[in-house]
Formats: sequence, C-alpha cells, structure tokens
Amino acid sequence: MSTAVKSYAAVDLGASSGRVMVGRVGPDSLELTEAHRFVNRPVRVPEGLRWDILGLYAGVLDGLRAAGQVDSAGIDSWAVDYGLLDADGALLGNPVHYRDARTEGVAEKVWATMPAPELYAATGLQYAPFNTLYQLVAARSTGQLAHAERLLLVPDLLAYWLTGEQGTELTNASTTQLIDPRTRDWSRDVAARLGIDLGLFAPLRQPGDPAGVLRPEVLEETGLTGPVPVTTVGSHDTASAVAAVPAGRERFAYICTGTWSLAGLELSAPVLSEASRTANFTNELGLDGTVRYLRNIMGLWLLQECVRAWGGPELGGLLLDAAKAPALRSVVDAGDAAFLAPGRMPERIAEACRASGQPVPESPGEITRCILDSLALAHRRAVEEAQRLADHPVDVVHIVGGGTRNALLCQLTADACGLPVVAGPTEAAALGNVLVQARAHGLVGDLAGMRRLLTRTQPLTRYEPRGDIARWREAEARLTGA
Repeated sequence: MSTAVKSYAAVDLGASSGRVMVGRVGPDSLELTEAHRFVNRPVRVPEGLRWDILGLYAGVLDGLRAAGQVDSAGIDSWAVDYGLLDADGALLGNPVHYRDARTEGVAEKVWATMPAPELYAATGLQYAPFNTLYQLVAARSTGQLAHAERLLLVPDLLAYWLTGEQGTELTNASTTQLIDPRTRDWSRDVAARLGIDLGLFAPLRQPGDPAGVLRPEVLEETGLTGPVPVTTVGSHDTASAVAAVPAGRERFAYICTGTWSLAGLELSAPVLSEASRTANFTNELGLDGTVRYLRNIMGLWLLQECVRAWGGPELGGLLLDAAKAPALRSVVDAGDAAFLAPGRMPERIAEACRASGQPVPESPGEITRCILDSLALAHRRAVEEAQRLADHPVDVVHIVGGGTRNALLCQLTADACGLPVVAGPTEAAALGNVLVQARAHGLVGDLAGMRRLLTRTQPLTRYEPRGDIARWREAEARLTGA
C-alpha cells in the first residue's frame, strides 16, 4: 500500500445542488474540502420538467478548475435519470427529471405484460414510478428514443463529456430495474419481455475501473495538466454514501439522509421474497459484492419544500421551535407518493393530518415537528422491517449525509428505533467517492479498511435512545390503523 498523500476530486451531484470536493488521502489521513458549489435548478418547459444538464456540466468544469491539480476525478449523482445520444454521440435533448409526470399510469401497463411479483423476483427493485424502466416505456413512442443510439445515466454522461469514453457504472445501473441482483448483470428476460433494447447501454463498469482521462479540451478549460484519469466510483450517490458508513464489526443499519432518506441494511445477497416486495424494499448493488437492501423515504424534501413555501426562514430557528412543539402530536406517512411533487407542501401536510383525524399543525414550528417525527417514524419502520425480512438483526443505526446536521432528527430516530444512532460523516457521498478513487490507486485497502480510516479521521456523534418506545408504537398505529 502506498504511503504517499494524493488528491482526488469528487464530483457529487444532488437533486438541488452540485459540488466538487477535494479529498486528500494518506494511509492515516483523510481530509475533505469544498472547491466549488453550484445550483442544480430543474427547468419546466412546455414538454415537461427537465434537468439543466449543460449547466451542471459547466459547474463540473468550474469545480475542476477550482480544485486544482488532482490525481484523479470521480462522479456520483442521483439515480434513474439518463441522457440519450445519437449516432454521432450528440445529446438528444435535456434529460427528463424523475419528478416529471410522464410515468403516471405507466407501471400498470408494464405489469399487464410482466406482473409486479415477477418483475420484483427478477430485479429485486422496489416500485417507484420514476424507475428507469418505466421512463423508457413512457418514452417508447418519442422521436428522441427512436433516434437514440446510446443511453447514459447522468454520471456516465458527464464522464463521457469529460473523457470521450462511454460506460455504465453498476451500482447506478442497479437502480434502472433492468439488473438481476443475483448475477450483477443485465436481466435480459425482463428487457426482452418489455421491449427494451439493452444495446442502448454502454458496457458495465465496476467501482474502481478506469473511465478514461480528461480530454485535451477539458484540460485547457480547467487549467489542469494531463494526464488526469477519471475513475469509476459508486456513481449512485447512495452507493458512495453507504461505502462511507464508518461501521466496525457491529451489526448495523444505515440511513442516508438528504432530500431522500434511504434506510436499510448492507447484505451479501438480495432478498427477493414476496413479503419484501409488498413491503416495498429494494435491492440495489453496492461495493465489493454487497447489496443495499433499503427503502426509499421522502426524506428532508418535505422540510425543504416547506421552507421554500415559507420564504426561506432560518433553519436553526425552525428546529428550536420544533423542539418545543408537542412530540408525536401529528404524524404523516413520509413515504406517501402524495408528497412526491413540488408545491404547497405545508398545506398538503395539514390536509393529510386532517384526513387522518389528527390535530392539524399550523405554525412553521409545529409543521417542522410533524415532519421530523414522521421521518423518525418512517426510519423506525424501515429499520424494523428490514431486520425482519432479511433475518438480519442490528445493534446500531448509522446516519450519514446532510441530515447529520439535524440533531433533533438524529435524536428522534434513536428514540423511535430504540437503538443508538451514530451520526456522521455529513459528506458521506463525497467521501465514499474519494475513497474508491484512493483504493484504485493503492492508498487504502478493502471496504473494511476504508471504514476504519473514516472512523479514525471523521467527527462522529452518538445519540442514545430515550423516552418511551410505546409512544412511537401508538403513533405508528395511527398511521397504519393497526
């Protein structure tokens, strides 16, 4: 193993912002600094909601320029969305946003050909209306798809523009609902039955594989001196974040928090039972043959949308008011698709409480407390059900990502789960991205070695459960009618 310290650029794209972080890694050191941050603002055009992919690429280039000379770069982003290229490699329009309405009603058409239980048994992916499979079926009659010669998921598209080389990274491909989690390869039967051309996809790549070097034009624009390799990382940001869970030998659950909460377990094999399907758990692929067995929960999107509707009040004040509000007075189902679309979030939360016969939260502090209690309750349900369905008990819950800054949410999650919560690191996706690059260059060892380095170098906060677990069971009963 190398004893040198090297620098890596982690391009980490989220649903509302992107950033380029620089990680400096040595055998006993891991430092992360922000080089550049930029807005990711989707655009609504007459044909629907689209990503401003050119704006994102410009942000990446600006970030690489700000990062300075690095030994490698890697890209991670959200899942499922893609760009289509023509025979000359030119982009056929801006990628469609996963919150676009084009997939409404598409799942039922898919299930008429391949019933949901068969689809789950083949791919292990939970139902979400925006899965790539449903997007492709929705796009079947479009001119863009008819003229497409290549489909690249968002991080692979940006890597192609940086290097001129095309590939499909596996952890992100596993979110398309076209991968068999047992073979870790394409599910050709599913694609054939649903009329999806797998030839659109570039060859699969594994985290750690080389993805080319920066093109001369990119070097000129960023001021970097070549060659600068691009390394394939866990390009689904959750895969990178789970790789950065600072777990030791303990049995753990994880919650990756941000716009979404991804709550579940790291397993060695998928869980493809009918009970798992009806509980809406997904089997996505992770590093080193692992499976991310998890449930998608709406996450801090609920609070983000409320803050936007309120005109952007300071979050710290909202959390102080929320801490003073009555606990578990009103809760909503944080996984309900009714909260998926943007707009009117405070009113929609109030409507959900009213419809379930609970007190209606009125002030921003009360609504914030309702959201955080509801998220903690959703975390509890996901962790408990994952343990039961996978027959995999845990002793601790690790929270990583932006939600680690929310001490109230971390404490409520510990209370709801009845388990200790270890919060940190906040920049988990970027750290996982950096560590996969460092491993590809021999600076760190296996996944366990990556996690030991994180434990030694990153600030972590532990929250012990408190209060009466029966109150959480009663709140859950209000939602389920049990």
